[in-house]
Amino acid sequence: MLVFLNGCFVPEEQAVVSVFDRGLLYGDGLFETLRIMNGVPLSWDAHWRRFALGLLRLDLTVRWAPEFLRANAGDLCHRNHLPDALLRLAISRGVGRRGYSPRGADAPTLVMSLHSAPVLEATAPRWKLHTASLRVPVGDWLSGCKTSSKLLHVLARAEAEAAGADEALLLNSRGEVVEATSANVFWIEADGLHTPPLDSGALPGVTRAAVLAWCRTQGIAVHETSADLARLAGADGAFLTMSSWGVVEVAALDGRAVPISPLTQRVRTALLAAWAVDGNCGAA
Repeated sequence: MLVFLNGCFVPEEQAVVSVFDRGLLYGDGLFETLRIMNGVPLSWDAHWRRFALGLLRLDLTVRWAPEFLRANAGDLCHRNHLPDALLRLAISRGVGRRGYSPRGADAPTLVMSLHSAPVLEATAPRWKLHTASLRVPVGDWLSGCKTSSKLLHVLARAEAEAAGADEALLLNSRGEVVEATSANVFWIEADGLHTPPLDSGALPGVTRAAVLAWCRTQGIAVHETSADLARLAGADGAFLTMSSWGVVEVAALDGRAVPISPLTQRVRTALLAAWAVDGNCGAA
């Protein structure tokens, strides 16, 4: 398998990064995960906008234009004979002085790598959620970007898996529903769809935004709603959105069944159709 490391295609066994890289030492970096379809990185522009926001907030500079990286992401798929995959775009601040100060770390490390992607079945997968004991801080300036420091999410996922669940549900310090460790959360009520507002600490997910936009074109009411766990548990249905799996139905929350709603399948079908169009158009 080839990876793209600092502008070059390198066999993975030769793709080495310094043990003094700040990404390893402090999680000082960013990443994005994109779905690749027919060799096309889906929603590249939206992912790049979030990545660019993170670069600005971390005061990091990429020496390659996004168009160059996008083209090389496609080339990476071609060279690895992987037209359908997950692409991980990651950057760290690189090597600098010992300690927290970023001074002297002026050569960021950039990596693009490919990983196996889940098969996109027509029917939405059904996952069990477990509410994590860890809490997301409110007002975190970095919650709008995907930083490399994801220890809270790692521990929450481990807790969920130990409880026999597929994914962890995260609440914030006010007890409000925020997101899952790798997905945004939606729930269904009589007046339409609801999802936590971004100021809850939720990541501005690319697939979340696509679902919100589609619902508005269909006349489906969508609300950004601060809600406690009881409200989610009493919903008429719930689902997760993410770039890897698309739309995933929530089948259970903390061991209690969640109603299955036909709206979830409708949203998934529309999203997969949009992805297929983007993949086919980009590959043409």
